[in-house]
Amino acid sequence: MTSTSISDPLTLPCGQVLPNRIMKSALSEALGSRANGPSTRLERLYGRWTGGGYGLIVTGNVMVDRRQLGEPGNVVIEDDRDLDGLTRWAKSTQDGGVPIWMQLNHPGRQANALAARRRPVAPSAIAAKVPGAVTPRALTGAEIEDIIDRFATAASVAETAGFDGVQIHGAHGYLVAQFLSPLANQRTDEWGGDPQRRARFVLEVLRRIRGAVSPGFAVGIKLNSADFQRGGFTEAESRDVVARLATEGVDLIEVSGGSYEVPAMMGQAVSASTREREAYFLEYARAVRDVAADVPLAVTGGFRSRTAMANAVADGACDLIGLGRPTCTTPDAARAILESRQPRLDVHAVRFGLRGPLGKVADLKALDGALDLQWHTDQLHRLGAGQDPDLDRPWWKTAASMLKRNGLDAFRSKRG
Repeated sequence: MTSTSISDPLTLPCGQVLPNRIMKSALSEALGSRANGPSTRLERLYGRWTGGGYGLIVTGNVMVDRRQLGEPGNVVIEDDRDLDGLTRWAKSTQDGGVPIWMQLNHPGRQANALAARRRPVAPSAIAAKVPGAVTPRALTGAEIEDIIDRFATAASVAETAGFDGVQIHGAHGYLVAQFLSPLANQRTDEWGGDPQRRARFVLEVLRRIRGAVSPGFAVGIKLNSADFQRGGFTEAESRDVVARLATEGVDLIEVSGGSYEVPAMMGQAVSASTREREAYFLEYARAVRDVAADVPLAVTGGFRSRTAMANAVADGACDLIGLGRPTCTTPDAARAILESRQPRLDVHAVRFGLRGPLGKVADLKALDGALDLQWHTDQLHRLGAGQDPDLDRPWWKTAASMLKRNGLDAFRSKRG
């Protein structure tokens, strides 16, 4: 048998063909307009990625309810009011022959209360253990049904605008992941109480989206391998969810892990040996390959070298390599790997200074994670402005932009 190469195309269950095996994974750009519509900066950013050689480009999280935003600058789809702008956004990559999927999300208890000026909602009234978190209000059954319908509506609008697919964000502590986690979902009705009922929300979202779009429109999901928290969503539970998703018409399962409480997706909460071999969640992908059946698997988190990417695909551990933060500083990362045969992508990790004083009043791990994400978001904003990345940007400039963009809550200790 001939082994698969990262340069080979990939045919999805819906019939869509990806030209190669490297995916630009979702990154929250925060480049929406004041009215939460798409912007010319988004078109410019995605035009830059179009020349990057990717087989698939996935957008940052597009919210389904403007009353609940993950952060200022999120794009929101509730109806077709921004159809023209969404169409231009889709064309920014398709004109270059690159498929583009829209990631759909609801932040749940991770909503930025300052951005939407409303109290967050969640499966249960339990606050996340992150700086600035507020206790959310528990959703009613009718509100849960409304949110599911909102996912379907957003997917339908995305298809009309010309996107090639959507990805449900079911990882990193957002609403779908909250329903799956026994730490965040302590309901005792039909939406919680045991693993089967906690999985109902994500299955209903997938089913309703599938019923709202055409058969050739791709529907994928980003799913946590685990929460990496004691008493949270486990690998065994995740494996069961993968098995159920595989029977529901999903086209791609992207494996990630952790949340902003324990950011395993950024290399925290994983062992040094796992970081050394790069792909944080590759062993989990191997473990669920059998229950995923014919559904392709993508792994995102930690890939840096061409050798690791090529080996992961060649030995069948995964079908697609997801790249996130490296694409902020190397927009043509896939081309560098596939065509220039660059052996390794550069990685840039940013941490707060003044660690002694800060460590006395705040959780440095959580603050460093937020700072690193914001530093990479700053690079996206430069690309959206037509500039090149600034690899020498100091931590304090990013801290200032984080404060400006998200308010003082970005630095506050956890609230009740």
